[in-house]
Amino acid sequence: QVQLVESGGGLVQPGGSLRLSCAATKTIFSIYAMRWYRQNSGKQRELVAQITRDGNINYGDSAKGRFTISRNNAKDTVYLQMNGLKPEDTSVYYCNMDFKDLGKEWGHGIQVPVSS
Repeated sequence: QVQLVESGGGLVQPGGSLRLSCAATKTIFSIYAMRWYRQNSGKQRELVAQITRDGNINYGDSAKGRFTISRNNAKDTVYLQMNGLKPEDTSVYYCNMDFKDLGKEWGHGIQVPVSS
């Protein structure tokens, strides 16, 4: 069974940086798009960034100019480099991947609190 394992979260001060990682384990399937979402309690899940297998990238408005998404296809891993973090970036971040013949899978989410 495919699992998405997220890492790299934790408390960070405003203006700081974090790098999130999400690795797909136990998979034999090709991965198309990889994404990062975030969600706060009582709110809809928001797309932060997406990267296709070919490297085409889209960012949500909240991420433009501050966050960078990248991927390593050999490691089935997606990254999110977050710079200039603000308190409003506080959220639970989820990775999401599109697998050939399997469909979409989600990670369990990782906390990113931004606070002084």
